[in-house]
Amino acid sequence: MLYHLFQWLDEAYNLPGAGLFQFSTFRAALAVLLSLILSTVYGERVIKFLQRKQMGEQIRDLGLEGQAEKAGTPTMGGLIIIGATLIPVLLLGDLQNIYIILLIVTTVWMGIIGFLDDYKKKMQKNKDGLAGKYKVIGQVGLGIIVGATMFFHSDITIREEIKQTAGTEQVEITTLRGNDKFDVAHKSLKTTIPFVKYNEIDYSTILTSINEDWKDYAWIIFIPIVIFIITAVSNGANLTDGIDGLAAGTSAIVVLTLGIFAFISGNIIFSDYLNVMYIPGTGEMLIFIAAFVGSLIGFLWYNAYPAQVFMGDTGSLTIGGIIAVLAIATRKEWLIPILCGIFLMENLSVVMQVGYFKYTKKKFGEGKRIFLMSPLHHHYQKKGIHESKIVSRFWIVGILLAVLSIITLKIR
Repeated sequence: MLYHLFQWLDEAYNLPGAGLFQFSTFRAALAVLLSLILSTVYGERVIKFLQRKQMGEQIRDLGLEGQAEKAGTPTMGGLIIIGATLIPVLLLGDLQNIYIILLIVTTVWMGIIGFLDDYKKKMQKNKDGLAGKYKVIGQVGLGIIVGATMFFHSDITIREEIKQTAGTEQVEITTLRGNDKFDVAHKSLKTTIPFVKYNEIDYSTILTSINEDWKDYAWIIFIPIVIFIITAVSNGANLTDGIDGLAAGTSAIVVLTLGIFAFISGNIIFSDYLNVMYIPGTGEMLIFIAAFVGSLIGFLWYNAYPAQVFMGDTGSLTIGGIIAVLAIATRKEWLIPILCGIFLMENLSVVMQVGYFKYTKKKFGEGKRIFLMSPLHHHYQKKGIHESKIVSRFWIVGILLAVLSIITLKIR
C-alpha cells in the first residue's frame, strides 16, 4: 500500500524521498525492522491472549528431560509469525507482483490449515487435531494453485543469455551489462540443478523427448512435482518443530539464503555476472523474505529456551509452505535436500524408524528401533544432551548447509 502510494506521489508530485520506495533493498530494510517490532512488541500481547484463551500445550509423557515444565505453555504462536510477515508485506510490497501474491496466498492458506489443526487440539480437545487426509488435501490444493500459476501465468518468465553463431562455434554476445545480452522474457519450465556445469534442466523435456507436440501438456509433470515439494517441506518443518527455537532458527537460516538467491536471480547485473538464470520479478520477493526473516527472529525472542510460546502447526506448516514456494519461484527446488537438510534429516529419521520397526516386527516378531526416539532431535535428547545445545548444533549444521548452497552458484 505504501509502495503504491509513494510511487504515485513520486510520479505525480515528484515528492522528495518518495523515489526511495522504488528500491527493493530500501523497502526490505523497512520490512525487517517493522516485522521485528511487531513480533517482539506485539508478540507478548498475542501470548497473553493465548493464555487467557487457555491455549496451553498438552504434553505427552515421552520420558524426556524438562518435558513436564512445558505443560501449559501457549501454542498457536505461529499467529505472531504470520501477522508480523503479512503486515509489512501489505504495506511495503508491490501487491501487483505475482510472486508476492503467491506468497501471500501460501501464508494465508497454510496458516488456515495449521490454525484448524491447533484449534481442534486445544479448543475441541481433540488430541489428533485435523485429520491427516485434510492436511494432505490442503497441501495438494496449494500445490495445484502454485504449480498452475507458475505454468500458466504470463508474468512468470525467465530471460536467457543470447548466443550467436560464428562459423561452427557459438560465441556469446559481449554487450556490457545491458538488457541486450538477454533475450525477451518468455515462459519456461527450466530450473537449476546444483554442482552441474550446464546446470539447467527443463521439465518439459520429459514429454517433448517423446513427442514435440506435447510441450503444452508439461503441466502434467510439473504440477505433481510442485505438490510433492510443498507437501514434503511443510511436513519436514512440522516435524522439526519439537524443541524450543529449533524450527524458527533453522527456518530463518534457510529463508535468508533463499533471499540471496531471489536477489541475485531478480537482478540482471548480478545474474549476468554469476551466470545464473535471470528471473524478472523475483527481486520483489526480497520484501517478503525480509519480513519473514524478521518475524522468525522476533518470534525467537519468546520461543528460545525456555520457550514462552510454541508456534504450533499454525506456524510450522506455514513456514514449510513458504520455504517450498520460495525455492520453486527462484528455480532452486533441487537445492532443497541440501539447503533444508535439517528438515530432510528429521523426515528421514521418522520414515526410517517406522519402516525398520515394522520390518523387524514382521520378520522377528519384535519391533526394533534405529534411533532412541524420532524425530532426530528427540534421539539426542534421549542421549542426555540438553535441548539448547541440540538447537545450537542444529543451527550450526544449518549454517554450513546454507553456505554450501550458496557456493553452488560457482561450483559446477
